[in-house]
Amino acid sequence: MSDAPRNNAHCSIPDDPEQSTYRFIVVAAKRDQQLQGSSRPFLPTSSKKPTVVAMEEVRRGLVKYELDVPEVIVPVEDITL
Repeated sequence: MSDAPRNNAHCSIPDDPEQSTYRFIVVAAKRDQQLQGSSRPFLPTSSKKPTVVAMEEVRRGLVKYELDVPEVIVPVEDITL
């Protein structure tokens, strides 16, 4: 097999430094839910499929998202000074 990097440009978010395919899918799925809940698309489109519209919006960087990073709590007895 080749060691060449995979080109996943078709499923990446422009401002995502990790180019995470998983993150793209999650953001597009949430946008798809919004579109199915009667939100208006950001782009003029001929597609009637909300999934296609959501993926294109995410690809173009039109969907804003926040990462929910869980806070790590370390018990006091595990801290050494």
